[in-house]
Amino acid sequence: MNRYSIIFLFVVLLAACSGQSGKNVTENKEAKAMLQGIWIDAESGDVSFRVDGDTIFYADSTSMPAYFRILGDSLVLGSGTSYAVAKQSPHLFWFVNANGDVVKLEKSDDPVDATEFTHDTPSVLSYTYQVKTDSVVMYNGNRYHWYIAINPTKYKVITRTYNDDGIEVENVYYDNIMHVSVFQGSRQLYSSDFRKQQYANQVPAQFLEEAILANMEFTHIDADGLHFAATLCQPDASSCYQVESLITPHGQMTMKLIEY
Repeated sequence: MNRYSIIFLFVVLLAACSGQSGKNVTENKEAKAMLQGIWIDAESGDVSFRVDGDTIFYADSTSMPAYFRILGDSLVLGSGTSYAVAKQSPHLFWFVNANGDVVKLEKSDDPVDATEFTHDTPSVLSYTYQVKTDSVVMYNGNRYHWYIAINPTKYKVITRTYNDDGIEVENVYYDNIMHVSVFQGSRQLYSSDFRKQQYANQVPAQFLEEAILANMEFTHIDADGLHFAATLCQPDASSCYQVESLITPHGQMTMKLIEY
């Protein structure tokens, strides 16, 4: 057997061993069975979540239910985020959260705690400021009337954040469409809708996926035209992008990033 055949055989065996080791990671059904029910914080007594089958339901009215598995000694959410299980028994569940803290939960037998889960489906949140605004501005003897309308849509944006227990949760928001119109006297210079997808060249794709087109406002007028600032934010986070839309006296529109 030449050395190339030996190398090939080694690679095949390595791949087979790797595939076999992946199969050894099976779901811990016993641990999953013990996790069924309502769990409360051992120190505060606050309701944390309810487990029914392979789904975690949260007590707040905005967090989406999460699919989960118990793999080895880890609680693994459908998103792939995992938490090491520090201790588990039929009435205790301790795990290490995203901050490295051990969260200690106890199973609840109090029927009152079940009332925390009376909402059928999580609420979808709106993220808007003003619905409509307009004004008249003058420049070089010309009168311009601008108009902005913020229109909430049914387009859902899923954002990921962490709850009080340090568990990743998903919230759902409705995105917005911004309409901007500009008139010079009675002549319409510009009229168009703005959607967050139009900012793909100014905002990173990963950020844009979880962002809301939150606001549009007029900032100023100069020789170049009328300047409008669109704000794209990730709800429940402090990060936002501002992108300027310039509408020229000839009705042309250009964009540029002005703030992050």
